[in-house]
Amino acid sequence: MIEAETSPRRFPDVTPLVPPVPAPPEHDLPLFRFIATVGSNGIGIWPREAYETPVQRRRLFGRERVTVSDPEAVRRVLVDNTENYARTAISVRMLRPVLGDGLLISEGAAWRHQRRTLAPAFTPRAVELLAPHILTATEEAICRLDTAAGQGDVDLFGALQHLALEIAGRTMFSVGMARHGGKLRALVEDYQQRLGRPHLLDFLLPLRWPSPHDVARSRFRRTWTAFLDGVIADRGSGRTGAAQDLLDLLGEARDPESGRAFGPDELRDQVATLILAGHETTALTLLWACTLLAQTPVIQEAVAAEACADTGSGDLMKRLPLTRAVLDETLRLYPPAFIMARLARGPDRLVGHDIAAGTIVIISPWLLHRHRTLWQMPDAFDPSRFLHGAPVPPRFAYLPFGAGPRVCIGAQFALTEAVLALSRLLARFQIELASDRPVLPAPIVTTQPDHAPAFRLTPRGS
Repeated sequence: MIEAETSPRRFPDVTPLVPPVPAPPEHDLPLFRFIATVGSNGIGIWPREAYETPVQRRRLFGRERVTVSDPEAVRRVLVDNTENYARTAISVRMLRPVLGDGLLISEGAAWRHQRRTLAPAFTPRAVELLAPHILTATEEAICRLDTAAGQGDVDLFGALQHLALEIAGRTMFSVGMARHGGKLRALVEDYQQRLGRPHLLDFLLPLRWPSPHDVARSRFRRTWTAFLDGVIADRGSGRTGAAQDLLDLLGEARDPESGRAFGPDELRDQVATLILAGHETTALTLLWACTLLAQTPVIQEAVAAEACADTGSGDLMKRLPLTRAVLDETLRLYPPAFIMARLARGPDRLVGHDIAAGTIVIISPWLLHRHRTLWQMPDAFDPSRFLHGAPVPPRFAYLPFGAGPRVCIGAQFALTEAVLALSRLLARFQIELASDRPVLPAPIVTTQPDHAPAFRLTPRGS
């Protein structure tokens, strides 16, 4: 167990906030209630005991599903024996229509080629190249929020989604998303609401047998790929000179082993993966951070003081350690990808449990990050856990970006974006929730809130 109390807390006089979450069921859900819950609030599928035991087993449609919350078992699945565990049919059904065969979906040799080719685009030097795009978009967003704050309550989630999308557009294409952003948001929201939720036939049918929803997803994919091809063409890929954005970096990228570049379809799927995997998860992390800070004014003021004192030079994470700790703790409580499911290709053994070929093995960052045997006060918001001098959590108990060979390639970029945006936002505004209505997590594909809360933003110094 992590003994957080062995290190001095940064805010010893502050009663830790325990943000509200839906109560877990006492026992495993019946089959059809389980299916309905998966499509409405994914964390509701785990009973109370899942937060206290290392392994939970149940059968669903004749196939065993094993949820593992033991760090060594997680390491076995994601690192030591990763070739034995493939993406499940249902996850491919949900993701391929929007991500194609990009890095998140591909397997085997195709994945290795993509990972090797993409790696140079996400070095610290490459992130430095993209930082001005992040700063410019953030300052413009704060100007818009200045106007909105003077008109009453603010839809901060909408503003953060717009900001994250603008950053995605500028870092990918060196241009704002004024022309394409509206349609991009509409397409993503349409897919999430109509087709991105699992349905009964998604569980029952093999991947090679299309369900009615798969037919609709195929139609969506044609619209989606045509849209992305148009955006890429509009940006233009034949520019000369030094790289200015991610599309330049991806166009220049070569597999260090084969020398092969991305073809047009591969390039488009990487663009889709980077935009979608990046903008939605960053917006969610910033929203949850703001929601937590609105309920902890002492911590909010400390983050604001750190931001106002920032000189803007040197290593960002060292300059803003509390801001980074707040985001790390936010990612612990609300990991954007709350579940990872893998299909065992062959037999294995996990912490004393035999795993047969064909078993669905589930690793849930949501469960790991709130597990009673792994964390002290697991449901409390305490950024002190991630400040210098605090005990380091077990390596495979904290997985906001995954782990192993398939760890998120854009993790450093995402953290840079979030730290910069949150620090600028808190330097400018005092943030309060405009309603007493609890903001509850309701994850389906990502850890969404059950509603978009209204905020009151007060300019600092006013």
